Amino acid sequence: MSTIDILGFALKSLRGYALRTGLMLLAMAIGVAAVVVLTSLGEGARRFVVAEFASLGTHLLIVLPGRSETTGGPPLLLGETPRDLTIDDAVALNRSRAVRRIAPITVGSARVSYRRRDRESIIIGSTREFLDVRHLTMGQGRFLPEADPRRASPVCVLGAKIRQELFGGDKALGQWVRLGDRRFRVIGVLASEGRTIGIDVEEIVVVPVASALALFDTASLFRILVEARTREAIPRAQKDIVDIVRSRHDGEDDITVITQDAVLSTFDNVLRALTLTVAGIAAISLAVAGILIMNVMLVAVSQRTSEIGLLKALGASGRRILVLFVTEAGALSLIGAVLGLVIGKIGGWIVGRLYPALSVSTPWWAIVAALAVALGTGLLFSMLPARRAARLDPVQALSRR
Repeated sequence: MSTIDILGFALKSLRGYALRTGLMLLAMAIGVAAVVVLTSLGEGARRFVVAEFASLGTHLLIVLPGRSETTGGPPLLLGETPRDLTIDDAVALNRSRAVRRIAPITVGSARVSYRRRDRESIIIGSTREFLDVRHLTMGQGRFLPEADPRRASPVCVLGAKIRQELFGGDKALGQWVRLGDRRFRVIGVLASEGRTIGIDVEEIVVVPVASALALFDTASLFRILVEARTREAIPRAQKDIVDIVRSRHDGEDDITVITQDAVLSTFDNVLRALTLTVAGIAAISLAVAGILIMNVMLVAVSQRTSEIGLLKALGASGRRILVLFVTEAGALSLIGAVLGLVIGKIGGWIVGRLYPALSVSTPWWAIVAALAVALGTGLLFSMLPARRAARLDPVQALSRR
């Protein structure tokens, strides 16, 4: 028998038992579709995080109060903080030639009110450089003015949603709003940019950093964002930051400086591991489908005993019978895998429409792995029934014993 004859025989056998074939195809297709959809979600989440960090620029360093210990834990939990970060510490970082701009940040929450309308909001205290460091854009008016960060000023910039909720269709620029127990004049409104790295830009209020420290009755900064002049200047800027703060903190290394690349790499590795994990869990269903193929083919051998006996009586060797049954299982697995791939692609498309923020895309390795595992499990689990069929005695098979 030629290869074409063997394939033709296998396909006719599959068509001869439509219900059995349909069930096995369904099992294999579900397994492959699960792998495709879950890996698409994982890859979409990874790309989303990468894009969010990329939107902040590629030269960003983040200065946190506290020293990371060898356990690798968050500095705010496991580190020691002999001194808080202050505005003077932030201003001193401008001495480094590797630093382009700095943006000291303090964060808190307060009630924002205008006439009879009010709501709770996140208040961010920073400087003019915050707009450029975070790559934000203005929708109306202007951002915080250039001024000494140590000087408080009663001005603020509203997020688009805050502005809409407080003023509706009225003019916001030039109006006075109350933040906590203080009054601030609205000088600008941020453009609608949605959520970025866990902060909804539309629901924040930005004020000068000194005003925020006074509002929250603290002298400590939450962190300092530093933009290096070039990507190549990042290591130099990191070293200068540590040296400058150490000199101001009596020789203590009590800060942690992390780069955007380091954070991005960590998230990338975590999300890749998560994608591989969910893909592995989904691949278990392919093993279940393989077991189903083995069980159904064991039943098929008993049902096709006479057919096997006739083939042997006509001169087919045990090896040929083995090849016929393995080919049948391989064809079944391959057709089921392709069907599952189509279903998975459709499922990924639906998920992409439901969650447009995620760039849902199936990685090529997931497609190759799903097809390979589907075909491999089908062939592997078909060996037992195929060997049983190959060992049947032709006389006993013809007499259905």
